Amino acid sequence: MKYDYPDSPLYRLRHSAAHLLAQAVLELHPDTKLGVGPPIENGFYYDFDFSKPLTEEDLAQIEQKMHEIAQRGLDIVRFETSRAEARTLIEKMGQVPYKIELLDAIPEGETISFYQQGDFVDLCRGPHIENTREVQHFKLLSLAGAYWRGDERNKMLTRIYGTAFFTQEELEEHLHRLEEARKRDHRKLGRELGLFMISPEVGSGLPMLLPKGATIRRVLEEFILDEEVKAGYQHVRTPEIANLNLYRTSGHYPYYKDSMYPPMVFEDGEELILRPMNCPHHFLIYKSEPRSYRDLPLRIGELGTVYRYEKSGELSGLIRVRCFTINDAHVFLRPEQIKTEVQHNIELIQTVYRRLNLHDFWYRLSLRDPSNKEKYIDDDAMWETAEQALRDALDELGLDYVAVPGEAAFYGPKLDVEVRDCLGREWTISTVQLDFLMAHRFDLEYTGEDGKPHRPVIIHRAPIGSFERMMGFLIEHYAGAFPMWLAPVQVVVIPIADRHMDYALKVHETLRTHGFRAEVDKRRETLGYKIRYHQTQKVPYMLIIGDKEMEGELVAVRSREAGDLGAMPITQLIERLRNE
Repeated sequence: MKYDYPDSPLYRLRHSAAHLLAQAVLELHPDTKLGVGPPIENGFYYDFDFSKPLTEEDLAQIEQKMHEIAQRGLDIVRFETSRAEARTLIEKMGQVPYKIELLDAIPEGETISFYQQGDFVDLCRGPHIENTREVQHFKLLSLAGAYWRGDERNKMLTRIYGTAFFTQEELEEHLHRLEEARKRDHRKLGRELGLFMISPEVGSGLPMLLPKGATIRRVLEEFILDEEVKAGYQHVRTPEIANLNLYRTSGHYPYYKDSMYPPMVFEDGEELILRPMNCPHHFLIYKSEPRSYRDLPLRIGELGTVYRYEKSGELSGLIRVRCFTINDAHVFLRPEQIKTEVQHNIELIQTVYRRLNLHDFWYRLSLRDPSNKEKYIDDDAMWETAEQALRDALDELGLDYVAVPGEAAFYGPKLDVEVRDCLGREWTISTVQLDFLMAHRFDLEYTGEDGKPHRPVIIHRAPIGSFERMMGFLIEHYAGAFPMWLAPVQVVVIPIADRHMDYALKVHETLRTHGFRAEVDKRRETLGYKIRYHQTQKVPYMLIIGDKEMEGELVAVRSREAGDLGAMPITQLIERLRNE
């Protein structure tokens, strides 16, 4: 059941659970002011303005009150009013100023509705279930701060998160997944495994990769660069700052200026800005020399670092940062090449996912909302051509997809790939986007077979997306136990005593010579302690070196997945590692 469709039972259940929460809060804390309380993915929340701070310990009391109200079996009734009647009712309930502000935001002519259950009344468009007794299986999860209407200039309210399901079994399964998610939290594992750090002395949202994390990043970079070279991409390097006029030309500045850092103004008046995307640089590289139809498709790629002005409250480990590197590329092509090139990019994405052992994903086709002339470039013919080309590419490959109006970029439709991790959570990883606009804005041309100038079509694509986000996803998906090819330390050699050190170093050097990432544990700790430590570090293989192994030139092998494999010659181990 989808949570996000207002006519779905789960949506209505969770919406009513949010109202149940608000009613319980008002019965326990009558002077509380209500904000908003929508259903969200996997649950619901409600924002409150409390006269006294709330603590996590208060959630149990509120949850108990919710159960009590649910058992009253209150009918949930909708009624409609005029704007003047609604204002009077809100003022009488003492729910000023937030509900009045929400009322004023309702467009003229739109229906104004309330929902009532017992003595509780809330301004709401609905829909809801019919009786509070239907809300039985729920749990309050956490507290958070939230600026009113998401604006940091407004007051910070208290947000209470919860979840609700139709059965106790579904609720318990979800709570189990949440517990697993806490164990897999990439911020927690990042510290424990020594992958990355974030220091206030460097700045919020600016993660630093430690040696192990940098190794994972390097291996991912080498992998995607090799795949792109095989796929015909030419890689470039471009500056991380640019003249502000470049983004005025592209149109990014008026559309995305709130996500960009302030320009740096120099003594000659030039304004430079940290780039929020790589696209304009690549357009100028295309334009740097004449292009013929024979040159197309021209695939220009870069691991390009960009900067986004993210609010402090929205930053999260590697997932939401202010500086990140995109596996970015721009393909310049003729209109008749669109379908083939989109399919080429989908196949590259599938190659990446196979290598990462990701099999549970789906495609989301983001289209424009034709009625929103302010958000999207007003060119119906362009949009129809672009959207149909993406549909044709997907249909010909026999891929299932969900079309979502209103989520396209301002200059063209896009295809996002939504990947489900082992806990069933969905992550947007890869993107393929069509662009019929930027060639006009940057006056990009190629000479066609007819000898005349033509505008190329541009595809923006990123199979890995942001390396930071991909690393955060992989840490949580694998719970830090990376597959052999990605593991920062693939093998650790553990000598039992000092007399075994020389042979351990010899084994270590042999492994490194054959290209494996290996370490020697030289600490004067017990064997049991070392084994337990490297188990927590999720190293794929441990090699134990004692008298028997040293005398027989063997290694005793412990596998993270298969356990104790016994003693074997180093040559046999190397063959096993290569196969894996």
